[in-house]
Amino acid sequence: MNVLIIVIVSTVLVILFLCGFKVVRPTHRALVERLGKYHHFANPGLHWIIPIIDRIYRVNVTEQMVDADPQEIITNDNLNATVDAQIYFRVREDEQSVKNSQYNVYNYQVQIVNLARTTLRNIIGTLTLKSANSERGRINTELHQILSEETTDWGISIVRAELKQIDPPQDVQATMNKVVKAENEKIAAIDYATAAETEADGVKRAKIKEAEGFRQAKILSAEGEAEAIRLVNEAAEKYFIGNAQILRKIEAVETSLKNNAKIVVPSDSDLVNVIGEMAGVLPLEKKGKKAE
Repeated sequence: MNVLIIVIVSTVLVILFLCGFKVVRPTHRALVERLGKYHHFANPGLHWIIPIIDRIYRVNVTEQMVDADPQEIITNDNLNATVDAQIYFRVREDEQSVKNSQYNVYNYQVQIVNLARTTLRNIIGTLTLKSANSERGRINTELHQILSEETTDWGISIVRAELKQIDPPQDVQATMNKVVKAENEKIAAIDYATAAETEADGVKRAKIKEAEGFRQAKILSAEGEAEAIRLVNEAAEKYFIGNAQILRKIEAVETSLKNNAKIVVPSDSDLVNVIGEMAGVLPLEKKGKKAE
């Protein structure tokens, strides 16, 4: 009987001893309390505590995210905007910060959400809907700054705060969509008009270039003809000095002969002599001169 009792007691003691081993992961830090009072800090690794007497509380020290839940906020221009935000934070790893996260605030995750919602109402309530949408960066910065200041004694660090959405009422959203559509159509019309104007300018410049080319060709042709006439005149003056009228008559005869025309030329005309000389035929002497 005594042996059985000893065995039972020993078994219970062994079980209790084994139950005192606790493991703390690298992502956590732990606080050990003895009889309801803080006893010591536990880093990652294997730890042994006194069963029943000691209790261990593990705290996650990795970065975490909480959603501030969508809420309707009245903007400065009296519009009900639906606002949502996300807060990223982490518990600092040192012993005092871990203790503050457990002993200075009750459920810090819930407290961060409530603080973020209140801060958003205070910030966005002073802005118009348009400025709130266009100044998201400033709102994020201000929200992050306020949360960091308010949670200094909580042992946590606010990594960043980001607005998830700022949605206006449906009727306002529909109007805004129409305005954006009209602006896009206006820009498209301006771009089309600019492209058409550019194309017209190109055609105009091409026509001008073509006209200039045609004009230059005419000028060159006229200059060529003038040069040819000048050369003919110079030749006429050189080889037919004083016989300009005869030269003109020869040209008339040449033109007539091209069309197989027949002309009558007086025998005593100087033109006959010129044509004869050109053909190698001597002119006939007059009868009166023969008698002499």
